[in-house]
Amino acid sequence: MNTLPENLRYTRDHEWLSDGDEPAVGITAFAGDALGDIVYLELPPVGTVVTAGDPCGEVESTKSVSELYAPADGEIVAVNPAVAEDPSLVNADPYGQGWLFRLRLTGTPELLDAAEYAALTGAEASR
Repeated sequence: MNTLPENLRYTRDHEWLSDGDEPAVGITAFAGDALGDIVYLELPPVGTVVTAGDPCGEVESTKSVSELYAPADGEIVAVNPAVAEDPSLVNADPYGQGWLFRLRLTGTPELLDAAEYAALTGAEASR
């Protein structure tokens, strides 16, 4: 079972947000496991303004297509070229090389900490 990094914040829709002025965004290991092998990502272009909770892309797996939701308000300032080339990185390393994009934050809603997300999903928070 994957453990949840304590330094990230999580949404109920299974996205994570790192710390900082231009945090990285990704999907959790829980989401990756539920989706199965990820084969294609449609990510928002740099410059796109997103609103927390709104769809901003798609994640296509061998099982289904799911919407990707913005975890916070902001502007997309970078997209991870490695996952665009090799979407399986999202399954292999969801909290590292599998990040999806970076945001310049303009607002952050109430997000879950690792313990709260673990309680929601049954995952285990790292210590």
